[in-house]
Amino acid sequence: MTSPFKTLHHVCIVVHDLDKTVAYYEKLGVGPWFDYPKGGEYVEFDVPNAEASNAMRYKCVDLDNVQIQICQPSQLDSPQRRFLDVHGEGVYHLGFEVPDRDEAESSARALGLAVTARGRRADGSGFAYFDTRSQAGVVLEVRRTPERR
Repeated sequence: MTSPFKTLHHVCIVVHDLDKTVAYYEKLGVGPWFDYPKGGEYVEFDVPNAEASNAMRYKCVDLDNVQIQICQPSQLDSPQRRFLDVHGEGVYHLGFEVPDRDEAESSARALGLAVTARGRRADGSGFAYFDTRSQAGVVLEVRRTPERR
């Protein structure tokens, strides 16, 4: 079985103040930043708190070799909010691009990883987060990016 954790797509950093953090990165010459493209509607969306998930703010920057995502969770209960409250700002997850989201989720489950959140769109794009923080130090995610229109 091939590991779904081969192609790093992004590093997600959780912060208290998205605008302040992005401004600092821009001062260092890192940019341009853009809003995370939510993409189309999910046909499956299983997350701990959908309202909190929808209220999170994200900005992204594409570097030459990887994307950085900055996430500011709302005050609503979510894994990202709890991480920020307990650990402070820092890397929340690593996202890996996969050719087939469903296959990658199945492969990770076969490795004994529990899914903590997942979403899939009609085109097969989407994500799955796994309960890996205690062993890997961060949450691991697999994702298939939607085709650009």
